[in-house]
Amino acid sequence: MVRAGRGRGAQDKAIFQMAQDLMLVAAGLVLLFVGGEALVRGAVAMAERMGVSKLLIGLVIVGFGTSTPELLVSVNAALDGAPEIALGNVVGSNIANILLILGLAAVIAPIMGWARTAVREALVATLVSLTAFALVQGAVISRMEGIAMLLVMVGYLVASYWLERRDRSAHTFQHEAEAFEGLPVGRPWLPVLLALGGIAALVLGADLLVEGAVNIARVFGVPDAVIGLSLVAVGTSLPELATAIVAAIRRQSDVVLGNVIGSNIFNILAILGVTVVIQPIEVSARFREIDTPVMLGAALLLLALLFATRGIGRIWGAAMLAIYAAYMVFLFAGGMVA
Repeated sequence: MVRAGRGRGAQDKAIFQMAQDLMLVAAGLVLLFVGGEALVRGAVAMAERMGVSKLLIGLVIVGFGTSTPELLVSVNAALDGAPEIALGNVVGSNIANILLILGLAAVIAPIMGWARTAVREALVATLVSLTAFALVQGAVISRMEGIAMLLVMVGYLVASYWLERRDRSAHTFQHEAEAFEGLPVGRPWLPVLLALGGIAALVLGADLLVEGAVNIARVFGVPDAVIGLSLVAVGTSLPELATAIVAAIRRQSDVVLGNVIGSNIFNILAILGVTVVIQPIEVSARFREIDTPVMLGAALLLLALLFATRGIGRIWGAAMLAIYAAYMVFLFAGGMVA
């Protein structure tokens, strides 16, 4: 009877701990979503009050703002000794952006009539994905490689700004900025308060999400990489998901594409770059053999669709969702066996 009582007490404690970890993950995801939205809207409003162009707002502020959850989670995970969550978050987010988010947007409304800018940006995203594939072939992604990625990021921003200013028909980044407008202009303190509150929510949300995800991985024996590639990656991509759904409903194909492609470029060059500058990341074999090739394949698929077709319809969207579902099944099946 004493042993049975102790066993039941240990079981109850384990259930309570699991419920607590799930609450941490849920609270972290909510804070990341709300914080990311608040930061971007507040920053866009402040930039408009200072007379910053919509082009620059869409290119830099929206791009960095929607990728802030990935940045904080990856840095937090790397510093907490969970490098596979940090790298899995970046790789998994890029896979989810194309196969899940773009696929869902295409199912909601076919993506049609994109500008040639989208093809150019998709080519850049593919080359960046190829660079990431090359980087994971080594045992460690070093600080010097992180610095190189950040320098390339700066060059990309400068080149994109110059090319879009020269091309009068290209308005992708302006439209991304317009998607986050709408704050009352009569309250100058509101954007500042919103941005600061967003940053605080993001920091706390990243900490809660990483803590809960690591604990769940330990309890179920799931590798950190699997948690990073799935739960954490999808969670940090919620701002992109929300933006894509709204843009799809409004039939704004350029915003859908700009949101997804821009995020993928930022995730590798800026997010991964900053993370490894702060804390170099050890690369496990699975990223070389499975996950980064899947990420590169998704980038090549999007580039081929933009180059060879006139629209990404619901059939292609459903196919992307099916591929993502199959990848998730393979991910967890392989993770549980390992």
